[in-house]
Amino acid sequence: MESVLFDRPQVHGRFGVRTADLAVVRPWAYNQGFYNLFLAIGAFVGVGIAAAGHHGAGLALVLTACGSMLAAAMVLGTSQRAMLRAAVTQGTVPLLAVVAAVVALAS
Repeated sequence: MESVLFDRPQVHGRFGVRTADLAVVRPWAYNQGFYNLFLAIGAFVGVGIAAAGHHGAGLALVLTACGSMLAAAMVLGTSQRAMLRAAVTQGTVPLLAVVAAVVALAS
């Protein structure tokens, strides 16, 4: 969203960015969008590596990527109370992935 659709008022408005500030904020949003995409790719690659039988390496990659996403959601939620709902949305899937990985590791 941040990288491709940020110019749309409904998208940048979701992040609390005014249209007047768009030119200044757009480069940061573009970078942030790809940062998030790369973390997601890392998590999926980790799942693939684990499914191929390299459980330790795959788990490490999944936990690193999802842990980073979860930590970012926590920072968002604690730094801006207005973004608490977005932080919960952003952090739910990574939290579930971390819990599932830990449960799988304990089994």
